[in-house]
Amino acid sequence: MTAGLTRHSKSTGSPSDTVLYVALELSHETWKLAFATDRGSSARRRDIAARDIPALLGEIRDARRKLRLPAGAAVVSCYEAGRDGFWLHRCLAEHGVQNLVIDSSSIEVNRRSRRAKSDSLDVEKLLNLLLRHAAGEKKVFSIAQVPTPEEEDARQLHRELQTLKQESTRHVNRIKGLLASLGLVLEIGKDFQKGLQELRQWDGQPLPTGLQRRLLHEYERLAVVNRQIRELARERSQTIKRESSPQVEQVKQLLGLRAIGVNGAWLLVQEFFGWRQFANRKQLGSLAGLTPTPYSSGESDREQGISKAGNRRIRWMMVELAWSWLRFQPESELARWYRARFGRGSSRQRRIGIVAVARKLLVQLWKYLQTGVPPTGAVLADWQTKTSGTVNRLDAA
Repeated sequence: MTAGLTRHSKSTGSPSDTVLYVALELSHETWKLAFATDRGSSARRRDIAARDIPALLGEIRDARRKLRLPAGAAVVSCYEAGRDGFWLHRCLAEHGVQNLVIDSSSIEVNRRSRRAKSDSLDVEKLLNLLLRHAAGEKKVFSIAQVPTPEEEDARQLHRELQTLKQESTRHVNRIKGLLASLGLVLEIGKDFQKGLQELRQWDGQPLPTGLQRRLLHEYERLAVVNRQIRELARERSQTIKRESSPQVEQVKQLLGLRAIGVNGAWLLVQEFFGWRQFANRKQLGSLAGLTPTPYSSGESDREQGISKAGNRRIRWMMVELAWSWLRFQPESELARWYRARFGRGSSRQRRIGIVAVARKLLVQLWKYLQTGVPPTGAVLADWQTKTSGTVNRLDAA
């Protein structure tokens, strides 16, 4: 669902004096609040302890009274998307407050090299932007789309998997680095502990006791992380095979294309296609951060690269899938376009081209899920084979 703002305005285009507008600047210890009914009046500012909902509701009641609004006057609030997530949005909605979660990167910033900045200044600026938005200036900031609690919870599995895989890589690299400091190399497998005892330095001496203990502890942590990776990956594969929810059906549909595996299909659905609604391909590319950012001013005309302002997980995955698409779907229309346009270019041009392929492929996969028509020239695959293969590899690990 999208957090929208009902237009509470007079015929003059100014915010209504029967609506209380509230901006919240959130931090770990203190929340700063700013209240107003129109842009011409000075803001009423208050501080409360972080996460103190009774105090927040009490300040809203007091602001209604101080600003001489009816007891049942509508309340419109906003805060920047950040560490606090969406729980506060849902809490405010439950208490009848119409709230907006604002994308902080979309807020206009003073371009002076030195500018005053504090939480008090930020909350007043946020309140001013909210009032401008209520008056009809819809482009003063971007509003984040708020998932349901179920949709938000569905993201946890693949995000935890990504975190665990990064931890696994760090443990492996640390073990290799510690061994390399003595000029040694050892395969990190089931016989690692035995091999560690047999290792000898350049002068025939065994590993120092402290280093050997540290390597064993590092290997034990690696084993725990790898076990959790196997458990989560097995749970994900079993979910795909056994459930038939709309999101899982979309995962199966994407798995029905060669070049797309379980990791890519699951992430695309749970992060993007399974709960977001897209109006057009421009919005799709923008939310993935894959849109170009041209710079044209006077005689200066250059391309600055992609915006990178959207979902970084989707952006990373789409670049990976773009390379995979060229390899496993060589006769598709998209792969032929890439070879004709960038195939004979330099390595830099090919990297630029793969980002273009990622953007085009994202649009094609979106249309595929909407219409059921696969990308032109794409070869289909059996999704069941992919999930069964994943489970078998995990059991053998």
